[in-house]
Amino acid sequence: MVDVSRTLVVSVLAGNGTLGAFGLGSASEVFGYDNTRFGLPTFDYALVAEVPGPVRTDTGLTVLVEHGLDRLAVSDVVVVTARHDTDSACPPAVLAALRAVHARGGQLISHCSGAFVLAEAGLLDGRRAATHWRVADDLAARFPAVDVDPRVLYVDEGSIITGAGTAAGVDALLHWVRREYGPGAANALAREMVVPPHRDGGQAQYVDTPVARCEDDLLGDVLGWAQEHLAEDLTVEVLARRALMSPRSFARRFKDTTGTTPHAWLLARRLAAAETLLTDSDAPVEEVARLAGFGTAAGLREHFARRRGISPRAYRQAFRTRLGSGGAAAVQLDGHRAGAGGVRGHQAEVEAGMGQPA
Repeated sequence: MVDVSRTLVVSVLAGNGTLGAFGLGSASEVFGYDNTRFGLPTFDYALVAEVPGPVRTDTGLTVLVEHGLDRLAVSDVVVVTARHDTDSACPPAVLAALRAVHARGGQLISHCSGAFVLAEAGLLDGRRAATHWRVADDLAARFPAVDVDPRVLYVDEGSIITGAGTAAGVDALLHWVRREYGPGAANALAREMVVPPHRDGGQAQYVDTPVARCEDDLLGDVLGWAQEHLAEDLTVEVLARRALMSPRSFARRFKDTTGTTPHAWLLARRLAAAETLLTDSDAPVEEVARLAGFGTAAGLREHFARRRGISPRAYRQAFRTRLGSGGAAAVQLDGHRAGAGGVRGHQAEVEAGMGQPA
């Protein structure tokens, strides 16, 4: 698709639990506005359902769908948003319509658990696919012919693009724009949306490793002290001495109380401290590594790559707050857009918060 003079027909599949509000908002940002000034074509954008009419999104909001499945026969791009109920079967007519889109060369883009719909249609057999990390195991178990990758933000299989959870749907859509119309168009659109035009790494960098709470007063005091001394050499022996316990007894009590080991707890706290230093300070990576307790920049990079799938420098570039004079965050936001086209045939008002994702 390189001819920007031709209007593209873009449809979002709705109904039967397949309309995710965030995915709809993301698709509307790309296809629902007049973005021709960024080098994009005009989009004929609408919602489609097997039975047109009011459809509830996964957040409880209701939108009016005016088009039936016959519109898919003329759609260039079909977006399948998240499914609230991934266990229920899709209607055969919906699956057949999606297969027909693919067979005639149309493009399919799924968001989050929308990959279940494409998998049920058999369109992901023998292909790599992305979905939200939380349901990746379920997708792989139910559809063993699909190569599910829970680490990535999106997977491009040519005519089919599958995106991971929530904001990764934005990454998938911007990738589609970049692939079809070039990096200039994708960068301009991303700037308008106030999001990064491209994020390196995968879902792992955005998935918090839960840190068990400590209900033990004695251990709580020790861990509070450790949190304030992460730059020091905090061995089990050191922590046990502060707790007035033997190392073996301390390690056993720690595991019984928190559900994790002292080493795992310290690593999680040090990663969190490093992330804060990378985003909120100008400290060099070497100094961040020292302050967070990793010792050297090499040590920090090793743990960051293993646990977050991204380098410390790339993490800083993606997430850091721009520091203005006096340390105040200075962010220039463009006025949000004029000339909104809405959803053709019906103006569905959807406000999607572009917070940080999976």
